[in-house]
Amino acid sequence: MNNEERERYGEAPHHVMLENRERLSISGVTEVESFDESAIVMDTSQGTLVIRGEELHIEKLSLDGGDLRVEGVIDSLTYESEGGERGGGLLRRLFR
Repeated sequence: MNNEERERYGEAPHHVMLENRERLSISGVTEVESFDESAIVMDTSQGTLVIRGEELHIEKLSLDGGDLRVEGVIDSLTYESEGGERGGGLLRRLFR
């Protein structure tokens, strides 16, 4: 499915742009499940995304537009599979 079809059927385009491991811009965000200085867990149009790092803070959040901007030291970006992992709870996702 291309971007035009996704937009037509209600699935927002999803883009991730990381600059110098310090600034992260993400589109297609539907919900932020949790956040603290070491991890941010969010639902996107492409699945659950977990950002891990240090001194993370959300600079901008627009759920209407699906945009999120994060600053801090970014160590990893991980997409969770659609399968059984999601049911494991927040602590399991953060500390695996």
